[in-house]
Formats: sequence, structure tokens, C-alpha cells
Amino acid sequence: MNGLQSKLVKATLATGLSFSLLFSATTMFPVSSTYAAEVTPSTEATVKLPKIQVIATGGTIAGKSVDETSFQNYRAGTLLMADMVKALPNLDRIADVTSFQFGNAGSGSYTMQQLYDLSLKVDKVLETQDGVVVTTGTDTMEEIAYFLDLTVRSSKPVVVTGSMRPWTVVGSDAQANLFNAIKLAASGKTKYYGTVLMLNDEIHAAREVTKTNAYRTDTFETPKLGMLGYIDENNIRIYRANSRALLTADKWATPFDLTKIKSSNMPKVEIAYAYQDAGAGAITGFVQDGAKGIVTAGTGAGGVSKAMSEARTKAIKENGVIFVSTTRTGSGSNYTSGDGMIAGDNLNAAHARILLELALSFSSDFNTIKGWFETYGSGQVAIADK
Repeated sequence: MNGLQSKLVKATLATGLSFSLLFSATTMFPVSSTYAAEVTPSTEATVKLPKIQVIATGGTIAGKSVDETSFQNYRAGTLLMADMVKALPNLDRIADVTSFQFGNAGSGSYTMQQLYDLSLKVDKVLETQDGVVVTTGTDTMEEIAYFLDLTVRSSKPVVVTGSMRPWTVVGSDAQANLFNAIKLAASGKTKYYGTVLMLNDEIHAAREVTKTNAYRTDTFETPKLGMLGYIDENNIRIYRANSRALLTADKWATPFDLTKIKSSNMPKVEIAYAYQDAGAGAITGFVQDGAKGIVTAGTGAGGVSKAMSEARTKAIKENGVIFVSTTRTGSGSNYTSGDGMIAGDNLNAAHARILLELALSFSSDFNTIKGWFETYGSGQVAIADK
């Protein structure tokens, strides 16, 4: 037991609090300085609350419905986060919470340049805060979360949340999701995990999670691999570690330090969807429109039609476009690679596009970008040969 763990244990015994001990003190499973204990009035004076800032971008969670039973008829991105935080009960038991209104719009309306600004804001806030919660709409939440996962330099907790029902409707999931996201960030349990997504009491890794249903509150899933854990009131359970949590501190951050580039450096990257007898038009049009990279969402293990294949080959040879191959099936690994083509592993097309756009922002060298996909883009756990 190291000094930090010893202090936590002594503090816990002294205050009568209970907490779940985090992973053992190794470089692979760093112990956070905060823990998942609800502070009661008798201990508020002796326990320093974690400082958490909620950065709001809008979405359904900030939506105002036509009336209390209008589940689908509402205006997203209407309420202000300061008012939403103020409406939550018992926050003073778990964290010292502040808010920042970055924007108030649907997730799909944000540009990549705005996500660049959002990521820099998160890192700036984490210089003084113990964790950050980012609220967004759910439509492109997984892409926003993965962008933050790849670019935020701080290893402190970053939790992305939102809701499937607006704040003002009966039975809304908005209040519970926001409260639990703050609780998760304050617990410190996802430090070194990168950005995680928390909705419906479930915790998912940003790299692996995807939206699976247009309306259901349990829409977010991690296909095949499963969630990281979940929240049951005061019990925050983490049952598996993602690949980022297993990295040592010196290897944790990705090469994508946004302070080294301008947002204008970010190139156009598109997605071409494969289907029966798909034409060449999508790829040809994307190239003509200036795309520097294209992700193919292929059939099965990444297959594309003859026309798409010919258009891809031409784009690689004549325009230097870099392609990443993924599957449209929703899960499974992809190993298709070759001249100008990179295997997307088990990234879905939307996530692969985020990584390819960032990679092209920092390099135009094919082998360098391929190497980034095989390391920072891969979710597999490296096991040394014996």
C-alpha cells in the first residue's frame, strides 16, 4: 500500500465512510485521490469535495418540451446549464460543481473546428478541476466523446452525458444522467480511462460505444465487449479496464495535441457506405469535393462493390487519398489493408473517421497514420510473448 492509499484508508476509517478501494497501486491501475463516497452533513467540514465543472453544449438534455407529456415534441438546446445544475438536489454531498455554457445546440450541428475548441476548453478546465462532465445531444455523442478521448491531454476524468428525453417532460432521464455523470467524475474512478460516456446508469468507453436506437433510453451499447460498469446510487462499479487504462503515464497521451495545430489544419474526411451494387459516385464525389481521407463502411468484413473498389484505387493513385476500411455490421474486426488502405480494426465508421481526420491533421505520411491506427486506434490489450 502506498502513501496515498494509506491516507485514504485512514481518512475513511476516521470519518466512518465506506468506499470501494480502487485498483491496486500499480502504474497500470493508478489510484485516484477521490473516491465514491457520499458526504453526509457530519463529514462535510472534514472532507474536501472534488471540484467538477459541467461544460454544456446543448442537446435533448437541455430541451424544453411543449408540455409535460411531449416526449418527442420539444426544442433541444434551450435551457441553460447553470439553471439545470441549480435544480439538482444534494449536489453539495458529492462535489463542488460549477458550469460553463460552451453552446446550446444539437450535437450534429457542431463542426470539427468547434470540437477542437471544446477539447482545448476541457483541458484548460482540468488544470484547476478534478473532473469534467460534458453534456451533448445523443445523435453524434459517440463521435464527440471519441474526439475528446483522442485529444484531451489530461488523464483526469472526462464524462460525456446527455439524455433521450428533454429536461421538462415527465419521466425524463435528463436529471438522473446529469447527477450520475457528476457523481462518476467526482469519484475519480475513470481517471486514466480517457473519455467515458455515462447514460442510463451505464458507463462505456468512448472508443467502443455507439447509439443503437432512435428513442429508447438504453440506446447506448458497446457491441460484444460490453460496458465498463454501472452506477447503483452510491455504488459505482467498474468491472473491466479499457486499453487506455492499462497504459503507463508516459505512454498515455496520444500524439494529437491540438495546441500544436490550428483548427484550419483539419482536413475533410468522409464516409462511403457499401451496399449491393453500390456505385462509384460517393467516392468520386468526395474526392472532387476535396476529401483527403475516406472511410468505407463495408459489407461483412469490409467488402465494397466493384465500382467502389475501382473508384478507391483511382483516388489512391491519382489523388493520394488515404482510405480506412471498416464494417457496416456494427461489430467485428477489420483487417483489410494495402496500398493507400488502412485496416480499421473494430472501430465503427464514425469513430474511424474521427481518428483519420485527426491523424491527417498531424501528418500526411501513410505509414505514420497507419501506425497510429495500429497503436492509439487499436482497442486491444497488448500481451507480451512468453
